[in-house]
Amino acid sequence: MAVAGAIIGAAVGGWANDRHGRRSALLAADFLFFIGAVIMAASPGPATLIVGRVFVGLGVGMASMTSPLYISEASPAKIRGALVSTNNFLITFGQFLSYLINLAFTKVPGTWRWMLGVAGLPALLQFSLMIFLPESPRWLFRKGREEEAKAILRKIYPAEDVETEIQDLKDSIDKEIREEGTSEKINFRKLWQTKTVRRGLIAGVGLQVFQQFVGINTVMYYSPTIVQLAGFASNQTALLLSLVTAGLNAFGSILSIYFIDRTGRKKLLLISLFGVAVSLGLLAGIFHQTTTHSPMVTVASGKFGWLALIGLGLYIISFSPGMGTAPWIVNSEIYPLRFRGVCGGIAATANWISNLIVAQTFLSLTEAIGTDMTFLLFGIVSVVGFFFVIVFVPETKGLPIEEVEKMLELRPLQYKFWEKKKRPEGTMEEEEKLDKKNQGV
Repeated sequence: MAVAGAIIGAAVGGWANDRHGRRSALLAADFLFFIGAVIMAASPGPATLIVGRVFVGLGVGMASMTSPLYISEASPAKIRGALVSTNNFLITFGQFLSYLINLAFTKVPGTWRWMLGVAGLPALLQFSLMIFLPESPRWLFRKGREEEAKAILRKIYPAEDVETEIQDLKDSIDKEIREEGTSEKINFRKLWQTKTVRRGLIAGVGLQVFQQFVGINTVMYYSPTIVQLAGFASNQTALLLSLVTAGLNAFGSILSIYFIDRTGRKKLLLISLFGVAVSLGLLAGIFHQTTTHSPMVTVASGKFGWLALIGLGLYIISFSPGMGTAPWIVNSEIYPLRFRGVCGGIAATANWISNLIVAQTFLSLTEAIGTDMTFLLFGIVSVVGFFFVIVFVPETKGLPIEEVEKMLELRPLQYKFWEKKKRPEGTMEEEEKLDKKNQGV
């Protein structure tokens, strides 16, 4: 029910972002999450608990697409990827921290109520702090509040870059007005008909779907069995495993912060998917061997169990820096300004729907075709995702957000991802150089 709530929250969040702003959407998400946590903690029975889960899901879904978008639009291009990656690191570190907090509550009366209720405190804290933060300068500019936007941009960008950024924004808004007659109008029919939006949606939605269909949540769900296979089963196994996997996930996010603006989104995605495919193949082979050698429990479990733990660790450390963070980064910067909230909402909704599908079908798949074949299926999806990234996902490293739109419009798809790309023709930077040359500078 939390995931179902997140699907609705992501869909509504796209509309709320464009209508009321990124900051307002985050405040609404915090409020929904806080209310959900309170309802769960005070729940007298299962029905009320489920209602609380839905509220939490609504908040999570709305925040999942708004946070990267807000950070992206308020960040200089050179460190935009690192800052959005930091958001993902704080999410994964928060998961790790939550297990430690839950451990502290295990011997407290009313254990589960404290575990669920304390989750409302971070939401309350963020709500209080968000009141003092500015709105996204790009959203303000699009709404005609140019002076407010300029004031915020002057706080974010170095003095020498501010005027260029303002001019890029102005050009983007002027283009909207020429095409649509008004910058306020969003024509859903044009989402698919407009080449830049269509290419962006294919890349953005595709990445979000592949993020879930390579099996990240099911691998995490199946982790206790992998640890038991290694011979470490005990009453503390589940908690220990949660700490280890969450710790690896957080560490992978730190790698993303370092590499995302150096290596680029596309290369990091490809490296990530390659590692995911290899680790899933390893896990599939291990589970196949343990199935066929089931009589040799003591020998086989020790031998294959350690390999299973290695495969699990390799999977998480491969997934987290690339597929764990890059889909959110790409979706926060790939769409034209006028469609950014709506398209980001569509992509986030696709992510949560895929999450729900994979989570609900995993056990049925393992019963129908076996655990080994299920992991092999995820591995095949990873390989398909690898080629999808090569063909459909552009490199946005270091490009101002307004230039990404020009790149999608002017450039064909690039298959040779290893070659260094030039900036799109007709960008503001090149136009400035041409102006200086014409003026004899």
